[in-house]
Amino acid sequence: MTVTAPDAASRAASVLARPATINGLTVPNRIAMAPMTRMFSPGGVPGDDVVAYYARRAAAGVGLIVTEGTYVGHESAGQSDRVPRFHGEEQLAGWAKVAEAVHAAGGTIVPQLWHIGMVRKQGEPPFADAPAVGPSGLRIGEDEVTGKAMTQRDLDDVIGAFAEAAAAAERIGLDGVEIHGAHGYLVDQFLWAGTNRRTDAYGGDPVSRTRFAAEIVAAVRDAVSPEFPVIFRYSQWKQEAYDARLATTPEELEAILAPLASAGVDAFHASTRRYWRPEFDGSDLNLAGWTKKLTGRPAITVGSVGLDGDFTKSFLGEGAPVGSLDNLLDRMERDEFDLVAVGRALLQDPQWAEKILSGRFDALAPYDAASMKTLS
Repeated sequence: MTVTAPDAASRAASVLARPATINGLTVPNRIAMAPMTRMFSPGGVPGDDVVAYYARRAAAGVGLIVTEGTYVGHESAGQSDRVPRFHGEEQLAGWAKVAEAVHAAGGTIVPQLWHIGMVRKQGEPPFADAPAVGPSGLRIGEDEVTGKAMTQRDLDDVIGAFAEAAAAAERIGLDGVEIHGAHGYLVDQFLWAGTNRRTDAYGGDPVSRTRFAAEIVAAVRDAVSPEFPVIFRYSQWKQEAYDARLATTPEELEAILAPLASAGVDAFHASTRRYWRPEFDGSDLNLAGWTKKLTGRPAITVGSVGLDGDFTKSFLGEGAPVGSLDNLLDRMERDEFDLVAVGRALLQDPQWAEKILSGRFDALAPYDAASMKTLS
């Protein structure tokens, strides 16, 4: 990792060490930890190792931790018994310990609330008795219905599950919530025309496809106090369709984001695979930059921040500037977005934020995929 500016350390510190505000929450700096599924919570319960995992990164300077995706309390929300849940007495007690440890270390933390929708097939374990549900019963890339198209009761049940999880987050002491509306999971399946073929009020044009997400946001907003932050994560790309797009123009994107902002989103987490890529022709703004411009809400950018050159060449192609922070700092100095979420680099090196903020770039550990296999 190199930063080419002569005053690299002071520049990184001055840009990234500034506090940021999301509704009633003050985040101590501009570095966030991106949500990354780890599957180290047997029975959906985050244990002492998970507590230590998050606390270690808060102690090393991460300002805002967005947890790995956590299942909301709906029978079809997820299929893994090792992914944490955000419902149930034992599960919530585990998350309360995580929050306490992160706060003691000087950080802030929000759970990412998640429903996977039609990612899995009907009858896949361990929830074989619960149908895979989605807007139209379609998985990405398939035209044959293999799941259940959600009824109004299904929609209401899922909306209620998100609201209950958000209320629990505030009750047990977390600092806000993030709604997972990205990457081809349930909420995103409604947003995207490729999986939403409905002809009722929840399908059709971009505004109608946004209705389900907006109703979740409104219910979450009503379930928590007015100053409690509600973050919404979204993406153009999907896990099985990297070239998918919700919007091909800024006008189409505004049609999707405006109802969400009106429903109560305090900040948007715009997920891209490569943060430096312009989102639309005629502008250098990335997706987070356009999001902030169109909504006026704080925006979080993400996408291969801090990865070393070897990873870049192998997976992202030549010409990616992730080996340097200059591009990122330039954008933050222009207030293109407000926070930057770091993923794999923080898995590899729990001290990443502290090293960046103190200018110890040479001490950063290069990314190694083996870091995904352990909880350190």
